[in-house]
Amino acid sequence: MTDVLADFADHLRFEKGHSGHTVRAYVGDLRGLVSFAGARGVPVDAIDLTLLRAWLAEHARRGAARTTLARQVSSAKTFCAWAVREQIMATDPAQRLQAPKAHRVLPEVLAPERAAAAIDRVGEAGEDADEPVALRDRLILELLYACGIRVGELCGLDLADVDADRRIVRVVGKGDKQRSVPYGRPAATAIERWLTRGRPALATASSGQALLLGVKGGRLDQRMARTVVHRATAAAGQSVGPHALRHSAATHLLEGGADLRVVQELLGHSSLATTQLYTHVSVERLRAVHSQAHPRA
Repeated sequence: MTDVLADFADHLRFEKGHSGHTVRAYVGDLRGLVSFAGARGVPVDAIDLTLLRAWLAEHARRGAARTTLARQVSSAKTFCAWAVREQIMATDPAQRLQAPKAHRVLPEVLAPERAAAAIDRVGEAGEDADEPVALRDRLILELLYACGIRVGELCGLDLADVDADRRIVRVVGKGDKQRSVPYGRPAATAIERWLTRGRPALATASSGQALLLGVKGGRLDQRMARTVVHRATAAAGQSVGPHALRHSAATHLLEGGADLRVVQELLGHSSLATTQLYTHVSVERLRAVHSQAHPRA
């Protein structure tokens, strides 16, 4: 099974174009399914719909969230379809497997003035010894909010991805899909200060082309970026993570009169239905349309 799961991981990574996080989650789900089946004396090629339902029921009994169960259904469906194609299984038992409907949870959103306060609380260190880190942290907040990008997309940015003349960043999103996202003047200032005064002070021979760097000169880690966001927003009175800044950017764009499909393109959503979630967040405040689309444009 080790070889089978390795081949399945390659299928997810290279054929499906899934992120490393998704690959690890799917392979972990399948490893659990194989273990569940093995404990009942059922080999992989004999897994049927009854066993799949029993596997999910066991997770539900243990209190697994609906989102987790939905992902496990997706993992099972993807694996069984692939296994049939690879002649590991004779028939696909997961075709009739149904995922539970996930509860719709409205995203947490910062008010524009609170988002601005969180950004303004970093990067003002003057001649402090930690100035390069402060400039980097300012840029982290600016790009996450100005562009509405994911934290993984942020940490994956290279120097060549920044088009300063047109004020655009080229982002590689889920499924390796590329998109161009504009940013405003405050983010442009933060980029210029980081590239001229911050990054050179942290860069080492191992920095490569990474735009954002850690204190040791390597590419910025996502966990560090999350820590920076939580620390800055907590100081502004509402501790949230990078994804909340993405939600906030989308909501504020819509409040400012931006077209829903434009926001869909900016966020990199494959489905308009995903973007429409933000209209439920901002429906009351949408009555007062702002004179410009983004508070920091």
